[in-house]
Amino acid sequence: MRATGRVPAVIYGGQAKAQNLELVAKEMEDLIHHSVSENILVDLAVKDAGANRLALVQEVQHHPLHGNVLHVDFHEVSPTEKVTIMVPVETTGEAVGVKTGGGVLEHVLFKIKVRALPKDLPEQIVVDVTHLEVGKSIHLGEIKPPEGVEILGDKKVSVISVAMPKTEEEEAAEAAEAAAATAGDVEMLKEKKEEGEEGAVPAKGEKVAEKGAAKGAEKAAAAKPGEKAPAAAAPGDKKAAAPAEKKK
Repeated sequence: MRATGRVPAVIYGGQAKAQNLELVAKEMEDLIHHSVSENILVDLAVKDAGANRLALVQEVQHHPLHGNVLHVDFHEVSPTEKVTIMVPVETTGEAVGVKTGGGVLEHVLFKIKVRALPKDLPEQIVVDVTHLEVGKSIHLGEIKPPEGVEILGDKKVSVISVAMPKTEEEEAAEAAEAAAATAGDVEMLKEKKEEGEEGAVPAKGEKVAEKGAAKGAEKAAAAKPGEKAPAAAAPGDKKAAAPAEKKK
């Protein structure tokens, strides 16, 4: 199928059962390349299916080398039911805190969650940052959504802000703190490892006793019949360590 310029696809969701489809690869690639957002709403005209099916592009699989489309998932939606999706946030204008205050524009959230009817779903949310000064932020509750769109989430969350750039001393201090924290973690791991090893190693006296007992057992096994086996020497006992004299 792919060799003939077509791509396999599937549509699911809604009232109908999942259905396998075939798409023209060139049409799908053009649709993706000309789209501003990942959220693409399409009106599928399925052959021999009667009415068209409204669907969102749920997932697109690409070839890892040349990037060609390999498979497409469509999620069918109802034109009268609201859906929830993630929409990218874009900025417009130059913040006054960046232009005259020497600040840096920071994008805290790149995507926000919205809910709307399929026909009202925006490809992106555009935020004007012209008035933003140094140390100020635009919160989620301050963003005005398009008509028919509801923004979901904590209204106090910062989305875009302007902050002063960090000095070399501040960056060096942060790097030193991170290095110190890492070194502390390594030392803790090392101490735990050493404690575990010490608990597993027997004491020196225990080693000697075990060694003496083993030698005594070997000598007893090697003794001739009728001959008394030498006693096992206790650690530190020189007299007991000497070989026993034979009785006439």
